Amino acid sequence: MQEGKIIKIISNDYTVLSDQEYICKSRGKFRKEKITPLVGDNVIFDGNQNYILEIKPRKNELVRPPVANIDQAFIITSVKHPNFSANLLDKLINIIEFNRIEPILCFTKLDLLNKEEQKEMDVIMKYYQQIGYKVFHNTEIKELKKQFQNKISVFTGQTGAGKSTLLNKINPNLKIKTDEISYALGRGKHTTRHVELIPIENGFVADTPGFSSIDFFDMNPSDIRDNFIEFERYKEKCKYRDCMHDKEDECSIKKKVTIGEILKSRYENYLNFIHNRNMR
Repeated sequence: MQEGKIIKIISNDYTVLSDQEYICKSRGKFRKEKITPLVGDNVIFDGNQNYILEIKPRKNELVRPPVANIDQAFIITSVKHPNFSANLLDKLINIIEFNRIEPILCFTKLDLLNKEEQKEMDVIMKYYQQIGYKVFHNTEIKELKKQFQNKISVFTGQTGAGKSTLLNKINPNLKIKTDEISYALGRGKHTTRHVELIPIENGFVADTPGFSSIDFFDMNPSDIRDNFIEFERYKEKCKYRDCMHDKEDECSIKKKVTIGEILKSRYENYLNFIHNRNMR
């Protein structure tokens, strides 16, 4: 028996990477137990009989594309054409955090901004960096390459933000079509598309065709609150132990928004999410 990682699934053939690549089948017991092997799964397999024997516990999984054990998600965010959307950025960050995946923010098309717009964008980018997120320009190719080491990554963001273009710059050998791709995080019915982990800078990136929308699958208002990481710093000063930072008086979060320590757009997006989330 050997340990390996599923890096490609086509029909009922599972490519498992270990000391080499093995084309394996899954055991019938998985169907009986309603377990579907996913790209990214760490497995125990028989390299002689070419059968997957066991799927090790997952730390997370995505719905579309069906990929498991994602380490990080690059959120590719355009600042112009399409215009910057703080709402979409915060939504993506929140859902990614909920799925125990590290968000990495990458801003594109900064060269299209005028001086005034650039100043405003600098303030926003600096804020996300200060609260603990990795923030990059899409021109920082050398620094971006370092982020892939020993990680499984996915790319997400606005349609037209330049996800595929950026991947091709990081590794020209990928030759990914520049039709935009996006990923849905959460739980639900899996699709049957071809999914593959592509080696990149001593790590892997998930490549799949198609586009999927995202939403707050299985998240309640408290989950959304708890994934706004800067709220954690001040919540102990709130009057109520389980403060939702909404209509409560003596809320430290609202005070920090008033004095500018918490970005106003972040707080407004938070309120929008907890009141208008699309629950499934």
